[in-house]
Amino acid sequence: MDDIQKHILAERALAVARRCVTSRFAGAAFAYVAGSLMRGDGTAFSDIDLVVVFPSLERASRESFTEDGFPVEAFVHDEQTLAHYLHADAESGCPVMVTMVATGSIVGLDFDSARIVQARAASMLAAGPKPLAGASYDMLRYHVTDLADDLRGSPPPEEIAAIAAQLYQKLADLILLGRGAWAGRGKWAPRLIRALDAQLAIEFDAAFRLAAEGDATRFLALADRELALHGGRYFEGFRQDAPMEARRLE
Repeated sequence: MDDIQKHILAERALAVARRCVTSRFAGAAFAYVAGSLMRGDGTAFSDIDLVVVFPSLERASRESFTEDGFPVEAFVHDEQTLAHYLHADAESGCPVMVTMVATGSIVGLDFDSARIVQARAASMLAAGPKPLAGASYDMLRYHVTDLADDLRGSPPPEEIAAIAAQLYQKLADLILLGRGAWAGRGKWAPRLIRALDAQLAIEFDAAFRLAAEGDATRFLALADRELALHGGRYFEGFRQDAPMEARRLE
């Protein structure tokens, strides 16, 4: 798909989103249209990410549907529920909703309010994630250590592939968040590592591919090297308390 076709596809997606907000979400104050289609790198199979904001709602919701041939994922909020999820996103280190709001095209009537919320999201995105520390840092290091140790025992190839698949996201999170960069889920993890350090991304991808084929040597070495940047393996002394309400009385 060339640039002209991508532009046409993005314009079609934006028109569909406008119709959705007018018809399906009548009464909405504004919305943000985001996703790969709007960035110009979408395909015929890409969906429209639509963050819809009402003046007031009882609760936020999420729904998926098809509109004029486009799959649409709609995240429905008012400003208070949206603020809650933007904050939760930033705290998690994986700014999915923050990115949609910060980079989305605005549609709807209350453009001024939409711009204010968008500016807040853009500031959050520019500030980057909070430094790795505390319980979430300990848990991430523990998971990487535990999965790396599973690879250390020379399991059969099919088990190496399964363990590597679990380790992929945890190790990507440690690489990104440990360097002060936002983390990403799924396809965003390799994209963000590539943006951070192209050579490291090549190494990460090559090591994972070998692990998926049953050779864990390079992926394990990469995990050990990354753990060494964060104080080494973390097993001894790890503790996690269950919630107080984790109790069932028969």
